[in-house]
Amino acid sequence: MTGEKHELFWDATYAIVVALMEGHPDRTPDTIGLLELAELVQSLPGFNDDPGLATERILLDIQTVWYEEILSL
Repeated sequence: MTGEKHELFWDATYAIVVALMEGHPDRTPDTIGLLELAELVQSLPGFNDDPGLATERILLDIQTVWYEEILSL
């Protein structure tokens, strides 16, 4: 691949987590509220989904997977 950016959508939980970990290595999911998490996701390069589709469940899933990824490092 030649630096091609993939589009991110709310249902791409793992891809979002990887992008968050790469784009915000100084942040951890346990210090971010759901509103801030939604804003961080929406600001990711390649994010191309309707912000109104972000539900609490989706954001909690992202937060959970992010936390699990940090623990597995």
